[in-house]
Amino acid sequence: MAKQISKAVYAAIAGAAFAVTSTLMAGVTPAYAHHAQMSGDPIISTQNRTVRGERYIPGIWVDPDGCEHWVMDDGVEGYMTPHVTRQGIPVCRRGNVCGVMNTDQFFATDKYHITQHGQQRLREFFAGANASAYIIAGHTDSRASDEYNMRLSMNRANSVARVAQSTGARVVDVRGYGERLPAATNHTATGMAKNRRVEIICIR
Repeated sequence: MAKQISKAVYAAIAGAAFAVTSTLMAGVTPAYAHHAQMSGDPIISTQNRTVRGERYIPGIWVDPDGCEHWVMDDGVEGYMTPHVTRQGIPVCRRGNVCGVMNTDQFFATDKYHITQHGQQRLREFFAGANASAYIIAGHTDSRASDEYNMRLSMNRANSVARVAQSTGARVVDVRGYGERLPAATNHTATGMAKNRRVEIICIR
């Protein structure tokens, strides 16, 4: 008797499952398929159900050191992994300092607004630099406090970056080093003038 009931229950469950599957396949699935076909979205099939999927197109992000990363963002959580060769070596683009701005010629003392003439010179530079991306780094001499110099160098670098972006140039990073990476001595007027600079690093 128990075996007969089990068989009957099994048959009922199987029949219900078949009916539900048939309904899904006959009704919902074509609707999804039609919508996907009209919208161009891909279709993902799982266990006799067809659901609409999203098209993910990976892109490449270049870090401040010029190394590439595959990136993907589904709107909720981002995904990133380094771009490496088959030998596991990171793919990095060559970067070098391709322009050095003497800030005395582009900015007023203690200011970070670029003169109109300076902006024009920068636009001409970025139009002819022929780089895939840029890193902008600001520097100062050793006068004033470290905190003040860090802020001033960052503000000046951001001003240059805005001019670059206005020309369509891709700026991947903006840095402010203050007085921490001097190019010359801070004990002479000539040396301090060399340290008051904004460096433009080209990634090719």
